[in-house]
Formats: sequence, C-alpha cells, structure tokens
Amino acid sequence: MNLEAQLLALLSQIKPPSQTAQELARERQDSLTKPRGALGRLEDLSVWLAGIQGTATPKIQAKAVIVCAADHGVTAENISAYPATVTPAMVQNFLAGGAGINAIARVANARIWVLDVGVAADLPNHPKMISKKVRYGTRNLRVEAAMTREETLKALLAGAEAAKDAIDDGVALLVAGEMGIGNTTSASALTMWYANTNLEQTVGRGTGIDDPTLEQKRKVVQEAVARAKQTVQTDALTGLQELGGLEIAAMTGIMLQGAASRVAVLVDGFIATSAALVACALAPTAREYLCATHVSVEPGHLAQLEHLQLEPLFNLGLRLGEGTGATLAIPMLEAAARTLSEMATFESANVPKEG
Repeated sequence: MNLEAQLLALLSQIKPPSQTAQELARERQDSLTKPRGALGRLEDLSVWLAGIQGTATPKIQAKAVIVCAADHGVTAENISAYPATVTPAMVQNFLAGGAGINAIARVANARIWVLDVGVAADLPNHPKMISKKVRYGTRNLRVEAAMTREETLKALLAGAEAAKDAIDDGVALLVAGEMGIGNTTSASALTMWYANTNLEQTVGRGTGIDDPTLEQKRKVVQEAVARAKQTVQTDALTGLQELGGLEIAAMTGIMLQGAASRVAVLVDGFIATSAALVACALAPTAREYLCATHVSVEPGHLAQLEHLQLEPLFNLGLRLGEGTGATLAIPMLEAAARTLSEMATFESANVPKEG
C-alpha cells in the first residue's frame, strides 16, 4: 500500500465516539453519592472518556508520552535563542531521564518513548528510542517547502505507527510531545495557515527571544506563509508540507491514530495544538478524541484553541513543550475515570438521595 493509501486508510477508521456510552455514563454520574454536578469538569471528562472507550465505566491503565524530535531548516534565519545543536542534546537528556517531561511523567506513571523523525544528527540506539528518521531536518520554510509530499506522509505515518504500537501494548491515554529548535516558527506559520490568524496574534517569543529576534521571526513567518500561498493548494496536507516540521507531522499522526483506535489524546501547548489543527483539517471527527490540557504563554495558542473549540483544563503559564502540560493533566483524567467507575451509587451504598 502506498503512502497516500495508508493515510486514507487511517482516516477512514476515525468514527465518532459512542453516544450511547456517553448517555449511560451521564446517568451513572447522576446516580453517584454526591450532589449532581458536584465534580464539575471531572464529570464532563469522565463522560468524554466513556464515549471514547465505549463503556459507562472507563478505565485508564497504561499511559504513554511519545516525544517527537526533529530539526528545522528555518533556524538558519536566526529566529531562536538556542542553536539547532540543542535538539540532539535534549534527545539524549530525554533518554537519560533528566528532562522536565521525564520528571512529570514519573509523577503521572507514564511511559516515555522518543521518536526521531528528523533530528539533524546521528543518534545512538536506545531501548526508548524509535528511529524513523525521514531526513536530517526540514528545509528552510522561508524560501521553499519544508518537506516534500512523500516526506510529510512518512513522518505522519511514523507517528501513527508509534502510537499504534503503544496502543497495542495496552496504552489507553496518549500524549504527543515534541522537541525541535525552531518549531514555534513552524507552528506560527501553520496556525496562520489553518486557523486564519494574523501575524501579531500568532507569533510569540518561543524560547525567550529578544525584541530584534522577535521582529525577525515575524518577518520570516510572514514571508513563509506568503510564499506557501503561491503554491497550488491541493488539500488539507498542503500547509503541513509547506510550513510544518517533521515532528509536527509525526504528532499529527499520533493524534489521528489515537482517534482511529478510540484512545484519548491529551494535547499539550502551542506546538502540539498546531499538529491538532492539521489532524482536524484532515479528519474533523478527530477533534472529539482530543483534550486541550493547558494554555501556553505563546499568544497564538488561544487562537488555536478557539479555532478548534477546545477548552483547556488549566493555565499555569507553561511554555516548555515536550508534552509537559499534557502529562501534568494525566492524573486529572485518571481521577475523572476513577470517580465515574469506582464511586458507589446512592442505591449500592444505601444512601438517601436528595429530596
């Protein structure tokens, strides 16, 4: 099966969550030993999980974070506070267990894999490394398409395959993380393309750039989007091919596979939500499997969430990426599932219901 056919097959598997399970879950919520609605959004999350899993008593056992890593040719335009060499160094840090995502994943008891789809360096073998390198970083999106169609599909399907392997291993909750110096520039361009935002509301400081670098970044994004609009816009994958990153394509694949496999996907910040924009452009029903976890300090993130009509769970001023915010939300989702599945009903506990 060629790459285009593989993508179409994946998209064809994405069906809406079970409304019947959601209705049964809501009925069960209203029978639990608490005032109706007393657990607020936890109740809504539990019903959401019930629809995805197709049962009124959803369970979350194994959780996984797949950190997608790749480099960006646009770093040649001096749009980041850090050099591209940070990407492979941080991958080594992930594998050694020393990054922010590792610490938070230990709290959430989540497994971590690193998916290399485009790091511009040769990386050593490691049990937690999934090596699916498509190329050594993207091209400079300011002056040409970041990827070819084939490269875009390969990276997307690599993410889908990694997600499928995790799901087959028992994972019931997925987080797509990322690492790639320059990727807020790509995410900004993708946001303007898919959410029709303007430059000022979209482009932020990323790794903490100063004012002159911010102006340069805005100029690069503006020129990249203008260049891409001169191409023949064929389908929902065009923006990703022209303006995306290999790791963003892989994250898109993770989200699509989660939806196809009826597994909930927790969406992190600005970079991850740019992948969600692509995933939902390819398969609008995929949105029903996505949970926005937090609000990034990147200005374009709110515009992304508004476009997708996703309401985040919290705002802690996070801007690290790596999947940290989404992983931090895992205990909330577990609490939602456990309260729905494990709390006693008024009848089973022999507690009088409200009059």
